[in-house]
Amino acid sequence: MNMTLRALLGACAAAALAGAAAAQTSITVATVNNGDMIRMQGLMSDFNAMHPDIEVNWVTLEENALRQQVTTDIATGGGQYDVMTIGTYEVPIWAKQSWLEPLSDLPADYNVDDLLPSVRNALSVDGTLYAAPFYGESAMIMYRTDLMEKAGLTMPDSPTWADVKAAAAAMTDKDNEIYGICLRGKPGWGENMAFIGAMNNSYGGRWFDMDWKAQFESQEWKDTIADYLDMMTNYGPPGASANGFNENLTLFQQGKCGMWIDATVAAGFVTDPTNSTVADNVGYAQFPNKEGVDNHGNWFWAWTLAIPASSDAKDAAKTFVQWATSQGYTNLVASKEGWRAAPPGTRTSLYENADYAAAAPFAKMTLDSMNAVDFTKPSVQEIPYTGAQFVAIPEFQGIGTAVGQEMSAALAGQKTADEALAASQALTDEEMKAAGYLQ
Repeated sequence: MNMTLRALLGACAAAALAGAAAAQTSITVATVNNGDMIRMQGLMSDFNAMHPDIEVNWVTLEENALRQQVTTDIATGGGQYDVMTIGTYEVPIWAKQSWLEPLSDLPADYNVDDLLPSVRNALSVDGTLYAAPFYGESAMIMYRTDLMEKAGLTMPDSPTWADVKAAAAAMTDKDNEIYGICLRGKPGWGENMAFIGAMNNSYGGRWFDMDWKAQFESQEWKDTIADYLDMMTNYGPPGASANGFNENLTLFQQGKCGMWIDATVAAGFVTDPTNSTVADNVGYAQFPNKEGVDNHGNWFWAWTLAIPASSDAKDAAKTFVQWATSQGYTNLVASKEGWRAAPPGTRTSLYENADYAAAAPFAKMTLDSMNAVDFTKPSVQEIPYTGAQFVAIPEFQGIGTAVGQEMSAALAGQKTADEALAASQALTDEEMKAAGYLQ
């Protein structure tokens, strides 16, 4: 081959490669550093093989940092992200602001009708879907069956907080670094306040009365925080004010928690024998209620994938969202890591799957807990808001985070419970007056 022909062919090949690179669309996905999202990133070869024209870049952040960054970006129209991992709190609020791209044209094989009705409704405004659920959850107790047996106790299917406190005391063995109960202490409206908000619901409490006055001076809130601090101080791990979902997951997997009350999605990880030292000794029970109060917390959440209106690569982003939240992706996870690892709480078909039911003993409790949530009435008292373990108003993100800092300070011993509650009352009333809720 002469030099001229070789040079010509080389130039053609280079031009072809340049053309292919130019044709590739790049999208940036912002997500939380939870196990299911980390697993998804490890399975991207499947997506890349099907869609070589789309390059996916990841920004993976701790939960509080993710919320701060995506909220700032979408509120300012920054366009930094093409896909955002957000939840059932943000989706309806942001959709009404026209900040999210509607998912109204998903293909028939996506099977929108397979989405659990409660999840689909939570992610829709006026019948239009604005985010696709990656996984859904309620909350429940995960406990060490071997430690319960050793303590001579049996966990009721529907325990009260008194039952929980007694079990925590009986299972605590600090000399061997076993703590009777692990609960969220890290500040944040979606961290410690997700748990404390649900706990307060189960004590018969509420965030606001019908005039939008904060209720931190109520007996329900005082009882909630007193019992929360009592359990964590006496039976919880050291440094709990820095522990969120991921930190407590690690503690439980290492065998250091007798009980962990948190999101149902954790069940797939605490029973994973490759990462959990206690995988064969895990039992489940409903989120507790206070004796005489018919409310098991009303915790409901879905981590979802949404496309901001500011994205300049909406078609590519939608292609990715469809893949990551499809029945095909669920089957992919099952084929690689078993049905126990399938993303839970989003599709009816998963809970009709006999293989999943056999591999996931927590499946029924997850589904029953999610179906029991009433968004219109998270408290047994009259309330002017909707929600679950959160209040579905735009101001809640700031309020919940500020209150979370007060509760974390109380857990760390920097404030008394009364001081933390008084500060929460004052800052919440001030914010609600500034927002026009309170006269």
